[in-house]
Amino acid sequence: MRTGDPLPEVGDVLTALATGLWHWNTATGEVRVDAEAARLLGLPAERALLTEAQVRARLHPVDWNEITGVVQLAVAEGTLAEVRIRIMDEQGHLVRVVRSRSKPSFDPVRKTYELTGTLQEVAEPTPGTPAGRSAVTGEWRRSREAFLLDAGRALAEARSTEEVLRVAAGLSMPGFSPDGLAVFGVSGDRLTVVGHHGQPHSDMNSFVNMPLDTDYPAAEVVRTGRAVYLSSPEQYRSRYPLTWPLAERYGRRSWAFLPLTVAGRPMGAWMAAFAYPVAFTPDERSVLTTVARMLAQALSRAGAAETQRELTDGLQRSMLPVLGPEIPGMGIAARYVPTGGGLQVGGDWYDMIPLPGGRFALVIGDVQGHDVRAAGLMGQLRIALRAYAAEGHRPDAVLARASHFFHGLTASEDDPGAMRFATCYYAEVDPTTGTVESARAGHLDPVVRMADGTALIRATAGGLPLGIDPDSDYPTTRLALEPGDTLMLCTDGLVETGGHDLHSGWDRLRVILERHEGDLEELADALVQAVHGPSSHHTTGPLADRREDDIALLLLCRQGEGCGCGDSPVIRTPVRRTMLTVAQAEPERIATARQHLRDLLHDWPSADQLDAAVLLLSEMLTNVLVHTDADALLVAEVTGEPGERRIRVEVTDSGDDLPHKRRPGEMASSGRGLMLVEMLADAWGVAPRGEGKSIWYEVYESTDPDAGRGGAPEGDFEPA
Repeated sequence: MRTGDPLPEVGDVLTALATGLWHWNTATGEVRVDAEAARLLGLPAERALLTEAQVRARLHPVDWNEITGVVQLAVAEGTLAEVRIRIMDEQGHLVRVVRSRSKPSFDPVRKTYELTGTLQEVAEPTPGTPAGRSAVTGEWRRSREAFLLDAGRALAEARSTEEVLRVAAGLSMPGFSPDGLAVFGVSGDRLTVVGHHGQPHSDMNSFVNMPLDTDYPAAEVVRTGRAVYLSSPEQYRSRYPLTWPLAERYGRRSWAFLPLTVAGRPMGAWMAAFAYPVAFTPDERSVLTTVARMLAQALSRAGAAETQRELTDGLQRSMLPVLGPEIPGMGIAARYVPTGGGLQVGGDWYDMIPLPGGRFALVIGDVQGHDVRAAGLMGQLRIALRAYAAEGHRPDAVLARASHFFHGLTASEDDPGAMRFATCYYAEVDPTTGTVESARAGHLDPVVRMADGTALIRATAGGLPLGIDPDSDYPTTRLALEPGDTLMLCTDGLVETGGHDLHSGWDRLRVILERHEGDLEELADALVQAVHGPSSHHTTGPLADRREDDIALLLLCRQGEGCGCGDSPVIRTPVRRTMLTVAQAEPERIATARQHLRDLLHDWPSADQLDAAVLLLSEMLTNVLVHTDADALLVAEVTGEPGERRIRVEVTDSGDDLPHKRRPGEMASSGRGLMLVEMLADAWGVAPRGEGKSIWYEVYESTDPDAGRGGAPEGDFEPA
């Protein structure tokens, strides 16, 4: 060719170089090939318009899938798409291996690709050569897919930025694993270090608050949104001479800087540094790009969740009180744990309200729901309860007024289905005497752990939850805390979390209450910890929280021997005591009374004595309900040291008729109550109480199977 002669056609040049030309439009599904490209594909050597199915039939199935990934990677990085393809004949035999190079473009509106590229025959890589080692095999693909699946699952389960970074640091990529990682964020016009792994914390100070216009790979990635691959120190030094001294001291051999893009906007950059040379083949770049996308999504989710948690947790905790100053003779501890799902905000709360005369009130409750509205209603209800308590109302009046207030608050909603209710337990405490007067609105009964570790549910009278009926009544119940006793109030989240019901959940907590030997704060932590399940292999943190409901917990102890928060100045003999009222309209509470007595005597050595004591209690309570019009008050207490203990059970009523012993015939259906008492109790008696009377019996601890055969009555009244 002489100077000045016209240049040959591009097609003629490509044909002379045995290079074919092709054009692929995914919108139409058509592939145009010239004669050389058609020949390389194993088709007649002539121009042709083919369908994707016709072309795909000539390619190895694995290579067709590889083309898709390489094209997407090239579009993301703005580079050429280069891939080795095996051409197959109709019988599935290998014809040749060709190399495809193309420049893809992407239409974001139609979600389609358009590619123009070349095909050129290349030699099959020889096993053991660098080309052979870099060839993509089926085994490598399976390893890569398994790695990406595990990485995606682990990153999806990470709940915080710290956990995301911990997962990223532990990733072991197939065939190449970085020994240094760093995640960069953007704050204004400066680069920040979100987290890193593989270098001392102090060494990252040089990269903090670096301007985005700095000649540094991560800054360039954030500015352009395109990845930067540096396969050698020489390449790093030549492209970024100003910041090379910052990276030189780490002794790395290759670097990959990839954009962390969310919704099309770079939010930062991810650096993966290698201690050995990495060529960054298309397959390696594909793995890194996929991990970067998953990492960006995980960091975005974690950041949004942390911001939301901080907001909602601050809202919730701003509505919870700070426990007041120390109360002489009393110890108090409280915990609040929001639910693990949704907004992590709900309607559980607790409060401590100072009252005149050194007394104070404890309140715990649960507004229906786990959303912002529940938290708002909780705040309003808490303020109302404080106001009614400050006015000097008794517990029953406080809850009655609060129910009327809450009903008006929720009944004004336009949607009747949006009405809410709230459970609540309100107790006034006198720290001098240990007396607790309480009223209950659909809430859980309190629990008392006695000085010797025995824990009992204290049955209390109650009414409907607040807000259901504005005219509900809430009867009061009185109990007394002995020195060393601890009162536990909680919401149902502490009991029922983890698939438990009220019974099995209480059994779980009872073990903690009765065996714990630490102070009140440690006991509170132990009770909350009891609802957490074991960690799973997918969880990066130390525990897998099973927070299905909010948890509010209040612990109050009357300081004394055994409470763990202070010693009484006077050493007292341990006393277990329980009290219960059985109303005429509530005969079913006799069963509750029997269970209370069994719980009180859980470690009594003689099963026969235990059964006898329970039988006598049932007989005495039934006698009051059948033969009088009054309610029965049960007081049962265990005193003495182990081996020499005594159980005393006393049932009081306001009836004037005193019981007397009768001689029933064989067919009589009644009249044997006092005979049973005389036979089974070690001591018993009946005493007038002004208005009413009380009948009591005692059983003395003994391992003698003949113990408890009966005893002489004592007291002011001798039965006839």
